Order: sequence, then C-alpha cells, then structure tokens
Amino acid sequence: MLRAVLLLLATLATGIASPVAAQSMGLVKLPIAFVSQPVVQQVHAGRPIPAIEAPRAPVSVTVQTIVYAPVPAPPQFVPRPVQRPTYSAVRARFPGIDRSLRNYSAGIAQYGPFRVLDEGRVALVGETDADSPRWFRVMMRRHPNLAQLDMVECPGTSDDLANMKLGRMIRTAGLATYVPRRGSVRSGAVELFLAGAARDIADGAEFAVHSWMDEHGHEAQDYEEDAPENRRYLTYYREMGMSERDARAFYRFTNSVPHRSARWLDAREMRRWVGGGAGIGERAPQIAHAAY
Repeated sequence: MLRAVLLLLATLATGIASPVAAQSMGLVKLPIAFVSQPVVQQVHAGRPIPAIEAPRAPVSVTVQTIVYAPVPAPPQFVPRPVQRPTYSAVRARFPGIDRSLRNYSAGIAQYGPFRVLDEGRVALVGETDADSPRWFRVMMRRHPNLAQLDMVECPGTSDDLANMKLGRMIRTAGLATYVPRRGSVRSGAVELFLAGAARDIADGAEFAVHSWMDEHGHEAQDYEEDAPENRRYLTYYREMGMSERDARAFYRFTNSVPHRSARWLDAREMRRWVGGGAGIGERAPQIAHAAY
C-alpha cells in the first residue's frame, strides 16, 4: 500500500515539473537583440587618438563683373531740306507732243505693260511691277527713236521702288508723257506722268491719287514726314522739277486720302500741279544720273 502511494506521488511530481510551453501548440515570441558593428577606437598610451579628416580640394571662387553697354536711343529724324537734284549740263531735247488719235489696241511690239505703236510713240496700258524697268530698257534699245509715252490705262504699280526707277529712266530717255482724252492715270502711275521731259494732259483725262501702303500695311501717315520712307518720294518729286515747297505740298495732297480710297482729279485740277494748259505741254529739266 505504501509503495502504491509513493508511486502516485512520483507521477504527480513529474507532471508538475514539465515545462508549460509543451502544453500549447501556439508560437512563442522571443525578444530579438540587434548587435551593431563594434566601433574600434584607436588609442595610444591609453589615450584615444583623434580622427583625421581626409584633405579637401581647394575651391576657388571667381567674381566677374558684367558691364552692359547702354541701349542707344532711337534715331531722331530732323527735318531738313530735300537735296536739290543735279541736272545735266547738256541741253535736253524736249520732244513735241503728238496729239493725233491712235488705235491703242494695236501695236508693232509689246514689252511688258508697254505697247509700241510706231517707231516714235509707245503706250502704257497696264500696271508696272519689278520687271518694268527691264522691259523699258530692252524696248529703248530696240526702238531708240521713241519720243512719247501715251498713258492710256495706267492703274498704278505693285512695286513703288521699281516704279520710281522707271520714272528716272523715262526722264533720262527724254520721253514726253501724254494723257489722251479718256486716258486714266491712277496711283503710282502719277509718278510716271511726272517723269515726262515734256508733259501734256488732254481734256477728258482723269487722275486718281491716294496714300501708298507697304508690305506691313503701313501708310505714309504712319511715318514721320522726314523718315526715309517718305523722303524717297520727296526726293523723286524734286528730281522731276518740283520746288521743295511744291514737292511737300503735292505729297501731302496725295497722302490726304487713305490707300483703300482715292481722290479723283480731272485735267484742269491736275494741271494746277504740273503747270500748262490745254494743249500746252509743260517742260521739265533733264536729270543727269538715271542712265538706263
């Protein structure tokens, strides 16, 4: 009996001494300790040696002072007299005006807008452009006896600079300009009429003037009166025989009407600007520097 009791006590003692974790199927979380790399401190004679920094490359800083040039002021156009043109010392031949009726729809040759009627007379029957000076040069070489330019249907020009060059060539060639009855001279063609060495307007002719317009849409009024864009016209009128006062007055008159409109003049009104009466040709001086 005593042995049985001792055996029972031994069994109970073994169960009590077993670990608790074995009685559960759950996970046991254990603490984790992180160990960093050990820091080695160099010492000498028991004293720490201070760390020495790696040498750094020297950095140089250059300070540069930039001086900007002052912005130049825009040029100021000071009004000044238009240069008086130089005329030829040789007496120019002033052709007589041939007012006889002609058939302007027929001719012996055509050079651009120029229609040669016979060996002494040519008609302008179209708009001038950049090629017109070249056509005129060829025509005069092939027909050197031409003496009169009849301005029949002249709507103007698509190139003002070439048109004024053509006008100087007409003056140098000594051609007379004649506007017959029912002839129409408009816009830039008026400058060509002024180029005649002798000029004549028949009753029943008509003229039209207005301001010019450049490729940017600007007109004469958009520039100063003595700006280069305007002075080229004043210089041209002076070369064609106008006084400085008349040149400025005529230029203001033509520019008093915007480009999109026109001011019409009859023969009598136009004669006030170029002189002469009905059937009386107005002669102009010969310029010396517009060779063709």
